[in-house]
This record gives sequence, structure tokens and C-alpha cells, in this order.
Amino acid sequence: MWVRSTMAYRASFVMTTIGNFVAGGLDFVAIMLMFSHIDALGGFSLPEIALLYGSSSCSLGLADLVLGSMDRIGQRVRDGTFDTLLVRPAPVLAQVAADRFALRRLGRVSQGALVLGWGLAHVDIAWTLPKALFTAVMVLSGAALFGSLFIVGAAFQFWATEAAEVQNSFTYGGATMLQYPPTVFATELVRGVTFVVPLAFVNWLPALRLLGRDNPLGLPGWVDFCGPPVALLMLTGAGLVWRAGLRSYRSTGS
Repeated sequence: MWVRSTMAYRASFVMTTIGNFVAGGLDFVAIMLMFSHIDALGGFSLPEIALLYGSSSCSLGLADLVLGSMDRIGQRVRDGTFDTLLVRPAPVLAQVAADRFALRRLGRVSQGALVLGWGLAHVDIAWTLPKALFTAVMVLSGAALFGSLFIVGAAFQFWATEAAEVQNSFTYGGATMLQYPPTVFATELVRGVTFVVPLAFVNWLPALRLLGRDNPLGLPGWVDFCGPPVALLMLTGAGLVWRAGLRSYRSTGS
């Protein structure tokens, strides 16, 4: 329904999609301007940064496309419209995800994919089929990890209805952090996004494997392949938190 509604105004859809594409690309323009004065950032070249930037943007873009409407939970709880979702014969989580589905968010995905493609074409990697599949899995498991954070953030809004910005700090803020190499951050922060909120599995750890670089925490090599199981574990935990939040809901005014 929302896609048909969007396509009813084709010019508006094209302009907003291009706007998303351009707005997302400004971050990489800033990185390119930075590299006009330096040769490396934290020991990483511009194509290597492009790999990090593109994979992070693609993963967040895919999660945002599917689950980007989750930040409206708090508003629905406040105005009582969340009750309407509970009486429909469909999973509540699916309804929330589909609410105001914005196809224009493909602009972020396509922009990230373009930068990722450029980066992959210019990094010093001897490409094989396993490495290409590993890259695709990295993007998809990263999207699942971001998706789990969207779901946890949505569930948290059952208890704190003004919590959308807290969710955004981990999703959009986390994606921005992952656009830069782990070597520019303090070791404590790298540990935090590896063992506490495992954002490092979105692209830092698998990208280090692709680029043949050492892990800054000295972790064993098999950890670089743990993105899919960590994503599955995070999605399972997010589902449990969502169910707990849904069960705690007592309608508006509670």
C-alpha cells in the first residue's frame, strides 16, 4: 500500500530518492576532502576507507529500508494508535516495519553500494569466489545486526516513549563510526563495540580479514567469521526484548 502511494507521485519519489543519495554521499565527500591533505587515515588508504564506508552504509541502508519505521513506536504509544495494531490479524512487528514504508531509502543503499564497489575495485585484494561471497555475507549480516538494534530500540520505547534518539545513536551513530578504521579509536571503545554492542562484526572484523590486517585487539582469526552467528544471536535477543516490551504495554496512559 505504501509503495503504491509513493509511486502515485513519481517525481516526488525520484527527487526524495536522489536527495537521500546526495545527503548520504556528503559524508564520503568529507572523507575525500580529508584525503586531499593526507595519504592515510589510521594506516588505511582511501580505497580501504571506501570499503568500510560502503559496507557500513549498505548494511544500515538495508536495515533502515526494512525497519526504519521503528522509531514511531513511541509516538503511537503516546497517542494510542498502537492499539489498532494489536487487533489486526498480523504480527505486530511486521505491521510496525511496514508502517509508512519509504522506498526512497533505496537512495542510501545505492549510494553505499556505489562507494563499496569503487573501494573493492581499488583495494589490493586478490579476489576469489570465497572472498566475494564473504563480502556479500558481511553486508547482509551487518544489516541483520543493525536490524536487531532497530528492534531493541523500538521495544525500549514501550518503557521510555521518548527513546527514539537513543536508538539512533546506536544505529546511525554506529554506522558513522564504522565508516572509519578501528585504528583511529581508543582500544576501550573498540572493545566496547566488539564485546558489549557488537557493531565491530558489521564490517571492522571481516574487513580486516579481507585486507589482511591484524586485529587491533589481538583476537584469534576465526573471530572474523563470526558475523552471521553474532547477527543471529542478536536477532534472537532482540526478538525476546520485543516480546517483553509488547507484553508490558498497557495501552495509552499506562
